[in-house]
Amino acid sequence: MALLPSKPSERYAWTNHAYFKMKQYRLSESLVKRVIRYPARIEKGILEDAIAVMRPAKAKNYSEIWAMYVTTKRGQLRIITAWRYPGKSPERDPIPAEILEEVRRILF
Repeated sequence: MALLPSKPSERYAWTNHAYFKMKQYRLSESLVKRVIRYPARIEKGILEDAIAVMRPAKAKNYSEIWAMYVTTKRGQLRIITAWRYPGKSPERDPIPAEILEEVRRILF
C-alpha cells in the first residue's frame, strides 16, 4: 500500500492531513478514490462547501470508510481527509442535486 503522495493529478489534489489519516487507518489512495467515485451515501461535510462520502468496508465487522473533499476552481477534487468509522454512522444532511451533478462532471 502506497503511503507516500502519488504524482500530481489533474483530477485529484491531496492534503497532508489526508495522507496522515490514510496511513493511520490503513487506507490506500485507490480505496479512497473508489469511495469518492461510487459512494453509498453522500452528505454535507463539516467544512464549508465540503462533501462527505461513505462506502461500507468489506470486513468481518461492519465499518464504513469516509472521505471528505471540496471542488477547486481548477476543477479538481481536493481530498481533505479520510477515515474509518466503526459501526453504522447516523445519516445527516444530503447534498443538493446541482452540486452532485457538478462533481459527476469532474469525475467522469
